Amino acid sequence: MNGDAGHDQAEEADSKQYGNADADPAEDANEQEVIVIQDTGFTVKIQAPGTEPFDLQVSPQEMVQEIHQVLMDREDTCHRTCFSLQLDGNVLDNFAELKSIEGLQEGSLLKVVEEPYTVREARIHVRHIRDLLKSLDPSDAYNGVDCNSLSFLSVFTDGDLGDTGKHKKKGNELEQIDCTPPEHILPGSKERPLVPLQPQNKDWKPMQCLKVLTMSGWNPPPGNRKMHGDLMYLYIVTVEDRHVSITASTRGFYLNQSTTYVFNPKPANPSILSHSLVELLSQISAAFKKNFTALQKKRVQRNPFERIATPFQVYSWTAPQIDHAMDCVRAEDAYTSRLGYEEHIPGQTRDWNEELQTTRELSRKNLPERLLRERAIFKVHSDFAGAATRGAMAVIDGNVMAINPGEETRMQMFIWNNIFFSLGFDVRDHYRELGGDAAAHAAPTNDLNGVRAYSAVDVEGLYTLGTVVVDYRGYRVTAQSIIPGILEREQEQSVIYGSIDFGKTVVSHPKYLELLEKTSRPLKVQHHAVLNEKDTSVELCSSVECKGIIGNDGRHYILDLLRTFPPDLNYLPVEGEELAPESQKLGFPCQHRHRLACLRQELIEAFVEHRYLLFMKMAALQLMQQKANKDKTAALHDTSTADAESESKPQALEASEKVPDGTPTSPTSSESTLTLDDAEAMTVSESSAPENQEAPADLKSAVPTANTSGTHEPSAAERQNGGCDSPLEGKEADENIPGLAQAKELAESLAAEDGSGIDPKSREMVLNACKAVGSISNTSFDIRFNPDIFSPGVRFPDDSTEDIQKQKQLLKDAAAFLVSFQAPSFVKDCLDHSSLPMDGATMTEALHQRGINMRYLGTVLEFVDNMPAKAQLEHIYRIGISELITRCAKHIFKTYLQGVELSALSAAVSHFLNCLLSSFPDAVAHLPADELVSRRKSRKRRNRVPGGGDNTAWASLTPSELWKNINSEAQSYYHSNLQCESVDQAVEKYGLQKITLLREISIKTGIQILIKEYNFDSRHKPAFTEEDILNIFPVVKHVNPKASDAFHFFQSGQAKVQQGFLKEGCELINEALNLFNNVYGAMHVEICACLRLLARLNYIMGDHPEALSNQQKAVLMSERVLGIEHPNTVQEYMHLALYCFANGQLSTALKLLYRARYLMLVVCGEDHPEMALLDSNIGLVLHGVMEYDLSLRFLENALANNSKYHGPRSLKVALSHHLVARVYESKAEFRSALQHEKEGYTIYKNQVGEAHEKTKESSEYLKYLTQQAVALQRTMNEIYKNGSNASIMPLKFTAPSMASVLEQLNIINGIIFIPLSQKDLENLKAEVQRRQLMQDSGKIEEQQGGQLELDDKLPVDD
Repeated sequence: MNGDAGHDQAEEADSKQYGNADADPAEDANEQEVIVIQDTGFTVKIQAPGTEPFDLQVSPQEMVQEIHQVLMDREDTCHRTCFSLQLDGNVLDNFAELKSIEGLQEGSLLKVVEEPYTVREARIHVRHIRDLLKSLDPSDAYNGVDCNSLSFLSVFTDGDLGDTGKHKKKGNELEQIDCTPPEHILPGSKERPLVPLQPQNKDWKPMQCLKVLTMSGWNPPPGNRKMHGDLMYLYIVTVEDRHVSITASTRGFYLNQSTTYVFNPKPANPSILSHSLVELLSQISAAFKKNFTALQKKRVQRNPFERIATPFQVYSWTAPQIDHAMDCVRAEDAYTSRLGYEEHIPGQTRDWNEELQTTRELSRKNLPERLLRERAIFKVHSDFAGAATRGAMAVIDGNVMAINPGEETRMQMFIWNNIFFSLGFDVRDHYRELGGDAAAHAAPTNDLNGVRAYSAVDVEGLYTLGTVVVDYRGYRVTAQSIIPGILEREQEQSVIYGSIDFGKTVVSHPKYLELLEKTSRPLKVQHHAVLNEKDTSVELCSSVECKGIIGNDGRHYILDLLRTFPPDLNYLPVEGEELAPESQKLGFPCQHRHRLACLRQELIEAFVEHRYLLFMKMAALQLMQQKANKDKTAALHDTSTADAESESKPQALEASEKVPDGTPTSPTSSESTLTLDDAEAMTVSESSAPENQEAPADLKSAVPTANTSGTHEPSAAERQNGGCDSPLEGKEADENIPGLAQAKELAESLAAEDGSGIDPKSREMVLNACKAVGSISNTSFDIRFNPDIFSPGVRFPDDSTEDIQKQKQLLKDAAAFLVSFQAPSFVKDCLDHSSLPMDGATMTEALHQRGINMRYLGTVLEFVDNMPAKAQLEHIYRIGISELITRCAKHIFKTYLQGVELSALSAAVSHFLNCLLSSFPDAVAHLPADELVSRRKSRKRRNRVPGGGDNTAWASLTPSELWKNINSEAQSYYHSNLQCESVDQAVEKYGLQKITLLREISIKTGIQILIKEYNFDSRHKPAFTEEDILNIFPVVKHVNPKASDAFHFFQSGQAKVQQGFLKEGCELINEALNLFNNVYGAMHVEICACLRLLARLNYIMGDHPEALSNQQKAVLMSERVLGIEHPNTVQEYMHLALYCFANGQLSTALKLLYRARYLMLVVCGEDHPEMALLDSNIGLVLHGVMEYDLSLRFLENALANNSKYHGPRSLKVALSHHLVARVYESKAEFRSALQHEKEGYTIYKNQVGEAHEKTKESSEYLKYLTQQAVALQRTMNEIYKNGSNASIMPLKFTAPSMASVLEQLNIINGIIFIPLSQKDLENLKAEVQRRQLMQDSGKIEEQQGGQLELDDKLPVDD
């Protein structure tokens, strides 16, 4: 239990306490340094008033605060908040670590002592009681507050999966299982209901403990009562309808004699004083006592993962109608947040900037320090993101006073809770030359990407602002922490580096150059000079817009990082510049809305990676030629170079260790790719970059984690290192190019020293190779970009003309690389199913990983459309088109909403959705009812809400007009030709689903709709009414701080697993899980990935219950952190079903698979390659419980789907045929069984040959089926001939054994158990190590990728 749930002041004190420690740059991430963080725990006894003493397991690192949290959560002590813990009569300090407390040891007795209340403590107590009363109520999750979110797993597992005992019995008595799924889940069903998305959870039936608990109108106590110890008054109505008034005093709570209209603070008769409100209420209301106890029992039984807060708020796009109940705390929060007070510290606001920067300054010399630092950074970030979101909503809702109230609304700026807010409009024509409002809208996200990049590099002494970008009600709000002192000064005076007028006046500063120089290599930013207004040259190491300001705290801040990455020339037409032919062929350059289009960091990484490979090849080829010439001259000369090379080799290695930031000398790696140096540390190999670089991507096809179904599981590695599966012309990397190893050696020795030990010939080779790939250095490979090229208004000194030309060429090459390499590689990955997007978000993620911006969506769709194998990419095309349509609709919706006043918001949103999705041709908007329209219209009021006004222009939108706009938006923004005049035409033409479109547009714009069945296709009435729109949420973008050490372990674990060392891999991944928990708390996407992998390993190593428990956590976490119908959650449900089946919980396994299928139908429909896997799973389980007809429906659907997406000759299809044949055999329909098995046999024979064991197995099975068929025929003939007295041979109709079903399930889910004896295992390990050694010495270049030769064991293909 990490104390993250504690009040925020704890964390604050935390960060203040350690704030001044010096940090240390040498961040040695050595594996040796795994200091055991989990020091051995010990047990203490705890004695609370009125309860028996109980034992509690604690760890020496914990703070006393965390024991407080545990007590406030326990069923028997949860109603206490105001107490101290005492050891032998001494009060323990809340913020002390347990190990620092004298005399605290195994078996010590800690007493819980009630303390007197203060106003603050009384508030906290009432708040806590209210939280306990609401603990099962999902309304916070629906309303998107307090980091609550939904989870429905328990509905399908009937509580916890751990208690296998209960379920075991059910599992084996097959008769009890009702396997028939609801109609809409069956293959071929056309209805897509929405209501099952949120099944009824019986725990949520509210158990009412009180009717009303609220602050009394008599607050605050008058002076004379204050002096009697009154802190505040509460008003309560019990379930029995008794109205009481309660005094909270320093000594506790008691009833007073006040009524609604008469103030009488005297204690009521009989006077009861209780230290806890719960104890008092239990005495005056029997119903409260009964229900509160039952409620707490239920609360404690829930899985902790269902109730822990998530780090960032997750919003649900659907919700049922919830009753609005009185709630004192909610009311108070709403009131205080208007005043800019936040958190529970009345009157104090948090200094966000100080917190964000202090946590960065914490020391990071060793693992425990780094963990502490990363945890503090992560905690402050998630708090800041939450506060910034609330503030941005308050700003747009008109709840915050502007700091420049005299200006027009679009130009206003706001400060609330120490956060600065500005709107995404072009204020003072700042962006006039760059595209006005469109540029002003794009700049904040570019800036955020810059902040993300600089924080990832994490250079000591260089500070960025906390930045959050919030889109809400059609407005884009940027929230930033405030540099101390910036508000008192004019900007002109404070900027000492960079330019405030886009390059007309430029200044520089040596300290900034020194700091930015450190980021130059990882971010690939070139140090360059520009001219200022006086024509003098100024040195910069960033774009001109990047401003450096020294705050009053003496820290060096950089801001406006919107041009951290170089411009994208495909979308930036420049007079007199020709793009590369690859770009021109595709119709680039295109005119874009603004001139801020820049390349993504992932693209830059992939491009440099690609160039590095070219560089190595060039050098290798030259070496080969030189060698050929040399051989002719003399063998003598040769030996000397070899010596020179071998001498320089050790130095090269040393050099790579000396690089301070852990970057190996191959400059392809960068700070953000912690993956590479780790891969090197793991394999100690010197193999060339591409091989390391592909390691993480290959993990997906590694033996145990083999995800042969091709499920898209972005390993955390890929997520962090976008370039992870860049194609690198993948095949070429494996071609064994002679001389590559020497070339690498040569390049490294040149980088390592001045090159004196190398003959001029070699140096010349490297020089040629450098020139050819556009390296900025002549002696080593080093590509960097100048971000100011093509910036309007920036001028360069004359002496750098040649360099500028080089840079321009580099930019053109990078732009061409995107369209000629990355986009086709994405399509190729989709074709071979190594990337499997299921919805808009996962597609966006897949494109971003390859560095492709979403503005290229039209280009990517064109690639797909022109592929010969277009049919196998139909799912990608469909997802792409629906993404295109919803993104265009989102752009239009943004401006549409800006013209809507608050009172008409739900009417406007429902009207927009009707125009977008309803078949009803003349959707008419409902304007607010007349009686609400003010009679006194004549007097013009100045409207305070930005852009508001009595504006009803939105009501005139018609469906045909909206679709016309969507078409023109698709054309102008994505350069894609949609040609759809209505939603029905789009659905018809592209095979879309309206429910999917509704989900996509709601998630993108933050709309929350009522969960009910919508009739989209009615031509007589619109689908939505204003009552159906429940809420509109913000869409938030922020930085995600990473847990770097944990990530290292996770990857090392993956690498170990890939090499077949499962046990070691498992240990490393468990360690990673500990570290992740240490940094992120209990809930996070990366922890989810960790748990999934652990579960898979547990399963492979035969520990089914453990697999089940880990996977259950992964499902809950995925539901809570990513959303209940996120594609990742669908995957997790499938894995969980497999482990349930293996544990004998058949009915649960089926329920989970049906849930997964339903979610997938809503998210992407039936026609998707992943659906084949799901249907095979369902079919197999149904076969296992002898539901043959149902089973066939699913398996035949899977067969059709596999044939379509993998091609009719694929091994997947052969397997599908075999599965169908088995069910026909069980039904004794041998003819059909034979037919299918023959198909399968043919595929095996053609694909893997007669001798392969798969082919042999198939042929055996065919023989067996033939015998069975003959026997059956004989029996039938016998019956016809002899009538009823025929002597019938008993036929073998076999129900499949569970083991055989499980074996097939494992095969289709890509889990392969290799039947190995202990001896085989030893040999295998020895073999792997031997290869490893050979690779190190460079004997095996690249003919073998370190993969175990398991080809003949693999029954499935990808």
